[in-house]
Amino acid sequence: MLPKSEKLLNSCKITFLIKSDTVNLDRYTIKDIPGSSGRLDVISRCILSALLNEHSFDNNSQIWVYFENYETLQFDPHKLNYERFPKNELLLSDFIAKILKSPDNSEVKSNKNPVGSIRKGNSSILETLRDINRKRKRNLYVLKETGAPFSKAIEQLISISDLYFIIGNQCEDFINSKAFLDLNIPELSLGTKSYLASQVVRLVKLNIQKIL
Repeated sequence: MLPKSEKLLNSCKITFLIKSDTVNLDRYTIKDIPGSSGRLDVISRCILSALLNEHSFDNNSQIWVYFENYETLQFDPHKLNYERFPKNELLLSDFIAKILKSPDNSEVKSNKNPVGSIRKGNSSILETLRDINRKRKRNLYVLKETGAPFSKAIEQLISISDLYFIIGNQCEDFINSKAFLDLNIPELSLGTKSYLASQVVRLVKLNIQKIL
């Protein structure tokens, strides 16, 4: 029989949702990813934080990325090959750029691209949030500095089988929009200190793992 902590860990699946309004690959070059891609490197760091543990994939964590100018990408570790998956933001950004710039999906179908088995979609983040909110409202949270303390909510969180976290500091205009606010999504905070989006992802995982 599995110990209680292991049962909770196996049942607590985390999905991070991140929106990018800035990524633009019209002038993309691998020699200057931050400057030429609209900060695709920031998104890549979030993906790496969500998917990777020290020596393997974190099979309890996935991330969905919503690009304003491109299709949505969903990264599920169960559908990726750890040995081939790029472990640094430079390589990951370059492979993602190739996928986003491939209108015929040839990169997704290509065995040469180690992130080619990701899922592409056309749903907007607002459509996704409305769907999640309608089906399982208590599972969805937005992470922002002014929210309720994450530490006080954590025991309730790990009893929920599927958790969805919106990385708020990456899309402040969106989470302050009327369309988003009308969803009444609960806010959680990791503290008053400002964190990078990739740090927020890592801290959520660490806080949940601490109590298990």
